[in-house]
Amino acid sequence: MHSNHLLLEEPIRMASILEPSKASFFPAMTKIVGTLGPKSRSVEVLSGCLKAGMSVARLDFSWGNPEYHQETLENLKAAIKSTKKLCAVMLDTVGPELQVVNKSEKSISLQADAVVVLTPDQGNEASSELLPINFDGLSKAVKKGDTIFIGQYLFTGSETTSVWLEVSEVKGDDVVCVIKNSATLAGSLFTLHGSQIRIELPTLSDTDKEVISTWGVQNKIDFLSLSYTRHAEDVRHAREFLSKSGDLSQTQIFAKIENVEGLNHFDEILQEADGIILSRGNLGIDLPPEKVFLFQKAAVYKCNMAGKPAVVTRVVDSMTDNLRPTRAEATDVANAVLDGTDAILLGAETLRGLYPVETISTVGRICSEAEKVFNQDLYFKRTVKYVGEPMTHLESIASSAVRAAIKVKASIIICFTSSGRAARLIAKYRPTMPVLSVVIPRLKTNQLKWSFTGAFEYNLQARQSLIVRGLFPMLADPRHPAESTSATNESVLKVALDHGKASGVIKSHDRVVVCQKVGDASVVKIIELED
Repeated sequence: MHSNHLLLEEPIRMASILEPSKASFFPAMTKIVGTLGPKSRSVEVLSGCLKAGMSVARLDFSWGNPEYHQETLENLKAAIKSTKKLCAVMLDTVGPELQVVNKSEKSISLQADAVVVLTPDQGNEASSELLPINFDGLSKAVKKGDTIFIGQYLFTGSETTSVWLEVSEVKGDDVVCVIKNSATLAGSLFTLHGSQIRIELPTLSDTDKEVISTWGVQNKIDFLSLSYTRHAEDVRHAREFLSKSGDLSQTQIFAKIENVEGLNHFDEILQEADGIILSRGNLGIDLPPEKVFLFQKAAVYKCNMAGKPAVVTRVVDSMTDNLRPTRAEATDVANAVLDGTDAILLGAETLRGLYPVETISTVGRICSEAEKVFNQDLYFKRTVKYVGEPMTHLESIASSAVRAAIKVKASIIICFTSSGRAARLIAKYRPTMPVLSVVIPRLKTNQLKWSFTGAFEYNLQARQSLIVRGLFPMLADPRHPAESTSATNESVLKVALDHGKASGVIKSHDRVVVCQKVGDASVVKIIELED
């Protein structure tokens, strides 16, 4: 993998751009989160998604009931079993999301310059003159001149399916608006977003709590995507709730930054959250268009330096209906990778898109190409400088392992870990080669069993690494001791290397960097494989 790396700053032979990429066991270091829905819930399609590179499945409770999502999840489990590809589960909350209620599900045509009234009276039928909404406090939150955006669930921003409104007056609980563009709203659910308007609703709604304490607990979710995170307190409150909910104390919380309020409190939110999702759909409405890229670059940089995963959304919207992305979208995916993002989150593209498998495959290929020109040397120096001295013990070991792997052109870094923290720290330094995180549970026995897949299906640490760039989990049999001696470490390593060879990740004469604990000491060693 290391030999394919180029630098855009160096002279590059243009014809070499057209040379086909070599096949790799790991399609891309950057991870792909797929949102599951009507077009991506059969075992067949889910198997295709996993083979194409999806490593996290997102189930969005903004729509659909728990039974529907449970059926989808059962199909995912069947797909995991048949493909032997591991996949983590992310539950996405509704949060303070405003919605237009269209009970009849008839299409609604809205004409530019006409007037439409938003009303909290949900007894009314939705029409081109009147749109019932699920919130009775909108009239108190807006004023004349404010902008409101309404579109299909996970709207694409297309001016024919999404509508911009300008508030002209407030009449009691109703909000009278002028329509700024002609559009047709289709389906039962439209999302409503007020640009830079503060909505007085809790970040974790009662509905969210009910879903988490039942469906979330039952399925032992790996990640909670906290919609509309606005303050660090939102994350603390969610974590407190998770700790009281069955087995969810170890579930990681990813804060979704969706508006200016979240942006203003970004640093405190990042400190509390386990990762960040840059929800560019809503952010793109709240921010001026020319500021969106700046927020993305600044936010991803802060996540990188904190060693916390950054996830970017809304990258290939046009693939919802088309087999190929636009030139701008393909470039956008690559730039997200070059910015340092850990994962790309696909929403409408996989949920209701016509080509979920092809979309994942296309995004994966773009990520893989971008990774080849990622300036790791510059990134490494910048990260070391940011961390400063004296480094913590673990940080020093992690950065040393990456430096050694690059210097000796290692094919892979193998990290023994029980909590996953050491492996995540190694991944923080963005090595050019994959990091195999060998997760060893803290239970005692003499037997060993290794696998890239089934053996750790229920292991949280392994699954939670599936959203971190460059990190790929393996798991020891739970009966193997974490308090390993030198002898057991060697036998574990041999089995791990044998699996690496069988999978084509490493071959004879390759160098491998191993990071492990021996007694109380942390050790980084370089081994060269024999024939």
